[in-house]
Amino acid sequence: MAGSSTPVRRAFVFGSGGVLGFAWMVGTLTALQHELGVEPAPHDLRVGTSAGSVVAGLLGCGLDVDGIRRHQIGMPLPEDPPISWNSDLDTGGSRPPRPVWWPGSPRLVWDGIRRPTSVSPVLALSGLLPRGRGSLQPIHRMIDSVLAETAGAATWPPRTWIVAADYSTGRRTVFGREGAPVTGLADAVCASCAIPAWYAPVSIDSRPYIDGGAVSNASVDLLAGQDLDEVFVLAPMAAVEPDSPRSPAARLERRIRRSITRGISNDIAVLQKAGTQVTLLTPGPEDLAAMGANLMNPRRRTAVLHTAMRTAAATLREQQRQQGFAVPETGTA
Repeated sequence: MAGSSTPVRRAFVFGSGGVLGFAWMVGTLTALQHELGVEPAPHDLRVGTSAGSVVAGLLGCGLDVDGIRRHQIGMPLPEDPPISWNSDLDTGGSRPPRPVWWPGSPRLVWDGIRRPTSVSPVLALSGLLPRGRGSLQPIHRMIDSVLAETAGAATWPPRTWIVAADYSTGRRTVFGREGAPVTGLADAVCASCAIPAWYAPVSIDSRPYIDGGAVSNASVDLLAGQDLDEVFVLAPMAAVEPDSPRSPAARLERRIRRSITRGISNDIAVLQKAGTQVTLLTPGPEDLAAMGANLMNPRRRTAVLHTAMRTAAATLREQQRQQGFAVPETGTA
């Protein structure tokens, strides 16, 4: 790492998590920067799914963590690149528009029945859910404006992978990776963010795409065989530290988190077996309390971001202690 003349082969994985997952990842990236001096660099690989695709896209366009955080809390500096985004309005609110009343992808449902070992229950359910009516145009406008501001005529930042799911076949598509369909960054990010039953699927080359989290919440497995030294996984919908919520909705949400955490942990174990150092960061009990059960509630984003800055810093310091490093008691406030 620091002091080495050879650049570390490093990747950052940003998982699904809605509006509040985005805020949590920004706070956690801030803690990584302050505690370990680690910030995504241009030569690092960035893998983003759903809300994580927005993080990966903005970082790929050259924005730094501090600038993204300042925009998120409404205090950008004059020298910060403009981000055309209204955090209170542009997600469309904390509830989805009423969807259409028929299955969004009958083929996926049928494939789930015919080939249950090939099509996961989550994918089959995504096909059964009605097509959403929400618009992702504000995200498209924001990504396009940032890319134009930072990269000029370029349509895709280097070493940026955006994960979506083909709504007809259920196949995972990794835009930006060699062999993937060619499209613009804004289209790919919108496709990755198209939550079934909330937002309308995004058409790319006449094929409909939905949220990549329908296939894998964070797609850590994509990094297997990439010959990486370090991987940082930020997974807003996982949780390695359990809590005991009281409401039925929160308890159901925690069951989903446990399943997501198992999948991510299994993928991480493969990387570790190959010699890659992996740091997994997930929300803790304080973060979960700040988030509540609705990850699309924009009113909680500032509290979630500031909570994550503090809790992630504490987690990183504890991880450093466990690895035998001398860690000062003070850190990110």
